[in-house]
Amino acid sequence: MFEKNYLLTSLKKIKVMRKMYKIAGIACLGLMLPSTNINAQTADFENLTLPAESYWDGSDLSGTHNNGVFTSEFTSGDITFPNEFDTTWGAPGYWLGGFAYSNMTDSVTSGVGNKYSAKAGGGFGSSNYLIASNNSYALINPNWQKIEFKITNSTYAYNSMRDGDAFAKKFGGPSGNDPDWFKVTIKTYSNNVFQDSNEFYLADFRFSDNSQDYIVKDWEVIEVVSISLIDSVYFELSSSDVGMWGMNTPAFFCLDNLILSTTTNVNEISKNNFSFYPNPITNVLNINSENNLEQVSITDMSGRTIKTINSNNTKQTRIDVADLKPGIYFIQVVSNGVPQVQKFIKQ
Repeated sequence: MFEKNYLLTSLKKIKVMRKMYKIAGIACLGLMLPSTNINAQTADFENLTLPAESYWDGSDLSGTHNNGVFTSEFTSGDITFPNEFDTTWGAPGYWLGGFAYSNMTDSVTSGVGNKYSAKAGGGFGSSNYLIASNNSYALINPNWQKIEFKITNSTYAYNSMRDGDAFAKKFGGPSGNDPDWFKVTIKTYSNNVFQDSNEFYLADFRFSDNSQDYIVKDWEVIEVVSISLIDSVYFELSSSDVGMWGMNTPAFFCLDNLILSTTTNVNEISKNNFSFYPNPITNVLNINSENNLEQVSITDMSGRTIKTINSNNTKQTRIDVADLKPGIYFIQVVSNGVPQVQKFIKQ
């Protein structure tokens, strides 16, 4: 309930206050169904003025002051991004939470002194981008139905996971076999009602084959789709590397080019023309479709395709998943050229 309480408290303070499937570099939170965009808008942060190689984190103390904390916000497109800067312990203070924006291009320097750079070496197709902290949220007004955005690691977090530092371990450990991970959980809300959530792994070292381990360093694309109009999206970070005071991995990541859109047929979003059983599953997944199946594939939570089969245009098929590790997976079927996605649990 922490994130919900945080969201409601921040609504009072700011006044304006929303599933992961990955195909060809696109991670979709929700169902990938065809729809016609009748309107779209992009928040690319180029409306925010910055000198070259600089950032804004609220340190100009332009926000509303309350007991040493300056609360402010900035807007790009129809999205508002809260920011808090803490001077409780005196100058110069520190960025307490929410979002900062940056055009820093330092993808090399390690340490907290390079907290405001993206590992990708800059924004996605333009200069400015966001640095997001743990438990941050974005507010959307007016409300939209779909959000597409770019995501990557900060240089600070990436280098810390790659090399280790004074506070955090090197992912994989000395042997490279430690099953480390770093992920962002994305939760959407509509009228303060939770809609959906899923996870995107910014780093994953849980593979039995160490050559498959990865830390995200390029911009990835995520699409969030909701049946209801989305008014806020909440970001929660977590890591396998935790200590007495919580997560050791630097709790930052980067966002850019948030595209808002609405579809003409919201009913299509919730409609699936295929079913499967059992769920949870142990050995064999049975799939039934109203239309002929062209292809069936399974991906894990990181978006990696685990299995793909051609179903020869039949309406029924079976997939042996006995070799999958226990966890959450996604099954995608393509029927009449239309991809559809559902989630299942492997026991």
